[in-house]
Amino acid sequence: MASVETLLQGVTINGPIEEHQRKILTPQALSFVALLHRSFNETRKNLLERRKIRQAEIDRGVLPDFLPETKHIRENPTWKGAPPAPGLIDRRVEITGPTDRKMVVNALNSDVYTYMADFEDSSAPTWANMVNGQVNLYDAIRRQIDFKQGQKEYKLRTDRTLPTLIVRPRGWHLEEKHVTIDGEPVSGSLFDFGLYFFHNAKELIKRGFGPYFYLPKMESHLEARLWNDAFNLGQDYIGIPRGTIRGTVLIETILAAFEMDEIIYELREHSSGLNCGRWDYIFSTIKKFRNHSSFVLPDRSCVTMTVPFMDAYVKLLIQTCHKRGVHAMGGMAAQIPIKDDKAANDKAMEGVRADKLREARAGHDGTWVAHPALASIALEVFNKHMPTPNQLFNRREDVKIGQQDLLNMNVPGSITEEGIRKNLNIGLGYMEAWIRGVGCVPINYLMEDAATAEVSRSQLWQWVKHGVTTAEGKRVDKGYALKLLREQTDELASKAPQGNKFKLAAQYFATQVTGEDYADFLTSLLYNEITSAGNSLPASKL
Repeated sequence: MASVETLLQGVTINGPIEEHQRKILTPQALSFVALLHRSFNETRKNLLERRKIRQAEIDRGVLPDFLPETKHIRENPTWKGAPPAPGLIDRRVEITGPTDRKMVVNALNSDVYTYMADFEDSSAPTWANMVNGQVNLYDAIRRQIDFKQGQKEYKLRTDRTLPTLIVRPRGWHLEEKHVTIDGEPVSGSLFDFGLYFFHNAKELIKRGFGPYFYLPKMESHLEARLWNDAFNLGQDYIGIPRGTIRGTVLIETILAAFEMDEIIYELREHSSGLNCGRWDYIFSTIKKFRNHSSFVLPDRSCVTMTVPFMDAYVKLLIQTCHKRGVHAMGGMAAQIPIKDDKAANDKAMEGVRADKLREARAGHDGTWVAHPALASIALEVFNKHMPTPNQLFNRREDVKIGQQDLLNMNVPGSITEEGIRKNLNIGLGYMEAWIRGVGCVPINYLMEDAATAEVSRSQLWQWVKHGVTTAEGKRVDKGYALKLLREQTDELASKAPQGNKFKLAAQYFATQVTGEDYADFLTSLLYNEITSAGNSLPASKL
C-alpha cells in the first residue's frame, strides 16, 4: 500500500486551517481523500459528461424510458438489497438539517429515529462550514459536542438512545475548490465522504452503528456504481468488512426514477433504500424537459404529491424498494411553526398531518421533517398506521407504472403573477442567504433550501422560454420577468438589514429567468462567491 507521504504529494490546502480543525485535516485523512480522488475522479468527470449527452438527446425529443439493457435486473425477482443495518431498522421519522454545532445538538436531542446531517442542499459550502461540520460530527459521535452560546448551554440528552446519524455528502457535480490534488479541485462528494468515513467509521461500529450515508442528485445507476466502488475501496483501506457502509439514495431526478431497480442493484450489499426527494424531483423534471412546451407546469403550489407524475413516482419507488427488501422513505415536511397566529399554525400543521398520513398509507417506511416541532405529528401518524418497525411486507403488487405514468404532466392549475413573485422571492431569499454562507432559510414559514430555489428559477426560465400567459392575461416574456425581479429585489432589500446581498443575488438570478442561459445548478453558479482560497499549503506540511 502506498505510504501517507506518497499519497500526500500533490495535495494542497487552499483555505485557512483553524487549530480546532486540525484533528480533521490530518495527513492520514487527506491521504485517504487523495486516494479516492485519484481512483475515481476521472470516472466522475466522465459521468458528468454523460449527463450533458443525455440532456442533448432529451432536447432532441428522446424521452427517458426504462433501459432495455438492464431489463434482466428489473425482471429478476430473486436478488435483494442488504438487510437493514443496526440503527436503521426503524426509521419512521428522520430530521434533516445542516451540520452547524447548534443544529447537530438540537437534531440529536429531537424525538426522532435518525438525523440526516447535511453537507448538501441545506448547507452553503463555505470552507468553514464544510470543515467545521466535520468537527461537529466527530465530536457528536464521541459525545463531546456540548457547548455554551452566550447564556445558553447546549447539551446532548442522556436519558435515551440518540437518533442514528446519517450523513449526506455533496452531489457528484460539486467540487471542493479549497483542496486541490495534482492541480485539480477534489470532488465535494469524495471530500465529504472521505473525511467523515476515515475519522468515524470504526468509532461508529464500536458504538453499535456504522457509517451511513444519504446519496444525492444521481441521474443513473452508473453513478450509484461509482459510490459503491468508493465504499468498497474505503472499507478495504481501513480494514472493515464490505457491506458495513449503508447508503440511502435520494431519487430526486427524473432520470433516476427510470433506474430505481438498477440503483439498488449496484449498491445492493450497501443499500438501505431509496427516498422521495420531492422538491429536487420537481426541479429535475422541469430542468430536463425545459425545452419542451408540453412539460410546462403551473404555479409551484399546484404541483402537489397527488398530481399524476408525482403519484406515479411515489408508488413505483415504494414497490421497487419493498420488492428488494429495503426502505422506501417519504419526503420532507418543510413547515415551521407559526407562533403568532394560532389559526394559521393549526392549518399548516393539519397539512403536515395529511401529508404524513398519505405517506404512511401509501407504504412508506418513514418520513422527513425539517423542524423538531413537526416530529410529534409525524410520529403520531406513523405509530398509528405503522405499528411495525417498517412496512417492507407491503409489496404494492397492485402498482403498474410505465413510462407514460412517470411523464404524465397533466397538472391542473394556472400560472399567476402571484406565483411568479413567490418564485422570485424564494429564489432571491435563498440565494442571498447562500452568498452569506447560510444554506437553509425560513421564508413564509417554510424552510427553503437549494431544491426549492431550483424549482423557483427553473419554472421562471421555463415560463419565459415558452411565452406562457398568466391567469391575469399577461404574456410572460423577458422584460416582464426582469421587471418583476427588480420590484421584488427592491422590496426585499429595503426590508433587510444593511449589508444584505439581495442586489448581488439579483445579478445572478437575472441571468437565469429569461429563458436564455441556464446554469446546471444554482450552487455551481454561485460557488465562487463563497470560496475563500487563501495561501496554498502543501498537505505534507500539516
